[in-house]
Amino acid sequence: MINMAHKSTPDASPRSEKKIRIDKWLWAARFYKTRSLASEAIKGGKVSVNSHRAKPSREVALGDTLVLRQGFDEKTVIVQALSDKRGPAVVAQQLYRETEDSIQKREKEKELRKLAAVQRPHGEGRPTKRSRRQIHRFTRPE
Repeated sequence: MINMAHKSTPDASPRSEKKIRIDKWLWAARFYKTRSLASEAIKGGKVSVNSHRAKPSREVALGDTLVLRQGFDEKTVIVQALSDKRGPAVVAQQLYRETEDSIQKREKEKELRKLAAVQRPHGEGRPTKRSRRQIHRFTRPE
């Protein structure tokens, strides 16, 4: 018979004390589609850990505060769990918790971007084919 008492599960306490590279964690938490994209973002200064610029090899621990810049959005997340395996999105969302300030700030900036993207009035912008012909007739000597 096999004694199962000595066998440890992957979620045992030694696993929770283990530290994981930040590029692996960001990939597992589904912030980036590939580890190489996560590494590039870290090298580009778009990720900071506990208000310090990070390197891809930096280890992330439970309770660390990460600031991520993705496109127009800046997210502040707190590490809740560690994983180096990429799983379903539902599982990945349990690895972190976004702060309330971060959520409110992103929503506010989203609204500001929406207001700034007012459609241009008709007739402004690129000239139509007809108006371009009129411009050419006026500016070019025949």
